[in-house]
Amino acid sequence: MPNDQTAGPPTCPQCGFVNPAGFNFCGKCGAALAAAENPGRVSVKAERRQITVMFCDLVGSTDLSARLDPEDLRELVRDYQEACEKAIIAFDGHVAQYLGDGLLVYFGFPRAHENDAQRAVRAGLGILEEMSRLNENLASRYVQLAVRIGIHTGLVVVGEMGGRTRLEHLALGQTPNLAARLQGLAQPNAIVLSGTTHKLIQNDFEFATLGAQTLKGVAQPIEVYQVLRARALQAGFEKLAVPDLTPLFGRERELAQLTECWQQAAAASGQIILLGGEAGVGKSRLQQAFNASLSGERHLALACRCSPYESNRALHPIFDMLEQFFAVKRDTAHDQKTRALQSALAKHGLGPDEIRLLLQGVLPDSPEAFDNLSYGSTQVQKQKIYRALLRLLQSLASRQPLILTVEDLHWADRATLELCHLLIDEIKTLPILAVFTFRPAFIPPWPEREHILKIMLLPLPAHETEAMIHALAGGKTLPREMLRQLALKTDGVPLFIEELTKMVLETGLLIEHENHFALAGPLPALAIPTTLHDSLMARLDRLATVKDVVQLGAVIGREFSYELMHLVAQIDHATLQNELARLVEAGLLYEEGALPGKRFVFKHALIRDTAYEALLKSTRQLYHMRIAQVLVEHFPRVIEAKPELIAYHYTEAKVFEQAAPFWHQAAQRANRRSAPDEAIAYLNKGLALLQTLPATPATTRLELDFLIALGSALVVTKGYAAAQVELTYARALACATQLGEHPHLYPALLGLSTYFLIRGDFAQAHKLAEQALKLAEQEQDPAVLVEAHYVLGTAIFHQGYLEEARAHLQQGIAFYETRQHRSMIARFGHDSGVLCLCYLARILWFQGYPDQAQRRSAEAVVLARELAHPFSLASALTFAALVSQLRLEIDATRELAEEAISLCTEHGFLFCLAMATVLNGWALTELNEKDVGIAQIERGLETWRATGAELFRPHLLALLVESYGKAGRTEEGLHVLAEALAAAQKSGKRFYTAELYRLQALLLMRQGKSIAEVEQCFQQALAIARERRAKSLELRAAVGWVSQQGENEEARQLLLQTYRWFSEGFDTLDLQLAETLLARQI
Repeated sequence: MPNDQTAGPPTCPQCGFVNPAGFNFCGKCGAALAAAENPGRVSVKAERRQITVMFCDLVGSTDLSARLDPEDLRELVRDYQEACEKAIIAFDGHVAQYLGDGLLVYFGFPRAHENDAQRAVRAGLGILEEMSRLNENLASRYVQLAVRIGIHTGLVVVGEMGGRTRLEHLALGQTPNLAARLQGLAQPNAIVLSGTTHKLIQNDFEFATLGAQTLKGVAQPIEVYQVLRARALQAGFEKLAVPDLTPLFGRERELAQLTECWQQAAAASGQIILLGGEAGVGKSRLQQAFNASLSGERHLALACRCSPYESNRALHPIFDMLEQFFAVKRDTAHDQKTRALQSALAKHGLGPDEIRLLLQGVLPDSPEAFDNLSYGSTQVQKQKIYRALLRLLQSLASRQPLILTVEDLHWADRATLELCHLLIDEIKTLPILAVFTFRPAFIPPWPEREHILKIMLLPLPAHETEAMIHALAGGKTLPREMLRQLALKTDGVPLFIEELTKMVLETGLLIEHENHFALAGPLPALAIPTTLHDSLMARLDRLATVKDVVQLGAVIGREFSYELMHLVAQIDHATLQNELARLVEAGLLYEEGALPGKRFVFKHALIRDTAYEALLKSTRQLYHMRIAQVLVEHFPRVIEAKPELIAYHYTEAKVFEQAAPFWHQAAQRANRRSAPDEAIAYLNKGLALLQTLPATPATTRLELDFLIALGSALVVTKGYAAAQVELTYARALACATQLGEHPHLYPALLGLSTYFLIRGDFAQAHKLAEQALKLAEQEQDPAVLVEAHYVLGTAIFHQGYLEEARAHLQQGIAFYETRQHRSMIARFGHDSGVLCLCYLARILWFQGYPDQAQRRSAEAVVLARELAHPFSLASALTFAALVSQLRLEIDATRELAEEAISLCTEHGFLFCLAMATVLNGWALTELNEKDVGIAQIERGLETWRATGAELFRPHLLALLVESYGKAGRTEEGLHVLAEALAAAQKSGKRFYTAELYRLQALLLMRQGKSIAEVEQCFQQALAIARERRAKSLELRAAVGWVSQQGENEEARQLLLQTYRWFSEGFDTLDLQLAETLLARQI
């Protein structure tokens, strides 16, 4: 469908050409016009945006006012203002205010461009040139004018200011003030700018460094630079020719295509490559890598770049390229340049008329302006110039194969496009490879031919994105969440990847270590890099009339449904569909599906962020509130499936009392899905909101709900002994006590009890668990009864009372029903029935029932698999591996430990991961992989210590002692043994010292110590095991004594007595060894 002709002739958004009415594509550059906006229409709604501000001030105006009549002064100031305005308008600047003899100028408002900082500096240089011309006219009046110019780039809020009688569009914030302060540092007829602006344009101009300067009203000194001159316009890939260039990623296929075309071209079969892709996708970087790959081959490379500033100057990129190629210095006298060029062009066989034509274009200060290629030129005249240029290219290519690159055809003038068209026809028999680059808005007007290859660069895939980020980080690993955020925000666009990664590395978000980076604190939302802001905002400003829709979509999120947008936007279907279609056509959105279920996705996360951040905070809050209300009223499935979405919008709307319950609901849902990290994030957000609300019973009750859920999630991710667990449950206990509500006391008491249990404070754990059990018995809450018996039984077990502990765990199992599982997960973070079975299995082994222990352990694993709760399954697998290790079953230990390690690694369960790693290391050592096994045990113990846990420490250290002994590392074994004995004594877990004394006896024997010392250790082990009725430990100590002291009748009788006690487990290694030793003595 043609454009709406009632709107007037469509103006091209790329080159500014005014097209005939009804055109869908620009008749000058080929860009699509369907999505173009009338450039005369600008947004005046207040918004936040990055702009570049110029402050230009007339030097010595006070002296002039004293010397000149006021009327003459008025005329002089008007001439000065007009001269400045001419240069400013040429680069689409906006004069916001005339401040007497000063001008406040914005670049980036009311319309943004991708290079506003560059435009500001070029306008500043233009002002200096205009002032020079003006001074020539003022010489007869004995007046000379000079200006000072300051430039700074930064965030502002811009909108209408003033009263009823006068309104102005002004930018508020520090940026205008800084520009004015910088102007004060400039010398007459000089331009100074901040380090922020310098970073954006450092490759485009030459500068003098003025160092760090202290400005009035600015807390920190800022780097200041003076602009000297503009650099010659370079091709994009030439700017990339620096030593520390980021390696090329993910372009192997395209690089191979370029190489193949070059090989054909070098053999006098000319080729054309049309290289397209969006801004930042890597067209120039690919061309640079290709050129670098040819460094050893004989060839000539010429490159030029079309400019948005020069689109009205015919053949501007070609003539600028020739000026650089022939080394024409702009400050050389015109006659000298003319003679040098005439000589150079004559050497390439060009005649006098051809040389004259080319001189007019190459020399920018030529008396004959090269505007004779305008649309009014005769076709004959144009063809002569084109032919002269083609002859020159042919001459160059005849000496050595030629690569000609013309970048950014979307900004090309019509004559350059016509020359490219002729080159396509002529190139087929020449040793020339021509590469034309462009953005998707430009539609190449040339039909497909055999010697034309079109390559459209796509964003990088995920693995290449990560590889590029890794390279930018100097090969050091980034935190996984940071890596995920960078990949999500950059969408595979190399420029976005590079700028956002560099920004992250420079802003103090990360702490650098030897081979990795760690987060310095919670990961905040990543800001838009200053270097990308202008280009992203320019894309939005080109769609001014649909900007409200795109910004409302940005508030909804990265993607949104048509149904939700329609309800929130409150505009008719026809208008909304038209505006969304224009956004899709402009490449800002993708569309998926069909109405009414159609969905829209922002093509780039940074486009969405730019649209969102341009809104005033007050407008954002209004939009968020409207979205939340619509979701609650019209989308009940979202309340169930995505409560965090509603919570987010209410939070951003600053309606915290409505947001908090939805954060809690989202956390409960995450816990049910075994996503504890996600749950913790939601709970912390909700708790932060509650701190801002008045303290009432309702908010205290809600805080208690959050704390109970947070405690169970922290147990899963940080381990039971983490300090955060204690703080969370202690606060929960205080809230529950304040409210006097028993149901909320249970999880707080039991959570604290478990914390003290794992920290090795068994007495405190026992006390709190007993308190919880008494309350549970009063209320007869089955789920709490199971958990209370589990915690109390575990505490009593570690105090050495095996029979009493066993009774509690059996009672817990008796109360357990699988239908209680969901309630247990929500309140305690694990299934209490599974853990009762786990600990009961362990107690049964110590008591001398290894077969019953194995059966109970297997039951725990089966139950956990049925419940499909990862943390409960990880616990069951780890304890099953522990029971298998106690039974000395190497293969079973390894198999169960490896499955536990895999599950714990996937979900981040540190507590079980540490135990399973130690157990797997023990199995490897038993399989004679001693070095690997010991290293794994040590790694598991390191993780264990990081959790703060003391529980199981003597047992885990004992496995390391045993492995050291088998590896012949006796001294190290004794050192660790001392640590294990100290840990057992400190925690009160004396019954396990029986095993430690047994291991000590074995190590002393290896050292050749006396029989008396060895016997003493065995006797201590037996005495402790008997005292605590730990029959399996008693058996193991007796076996060790007899095996080392076979002649000792006392030891043999003890072993026989212990062996005869057992009623099961005769296929276990312990009992088989006992049987073998006893048989030898008969």
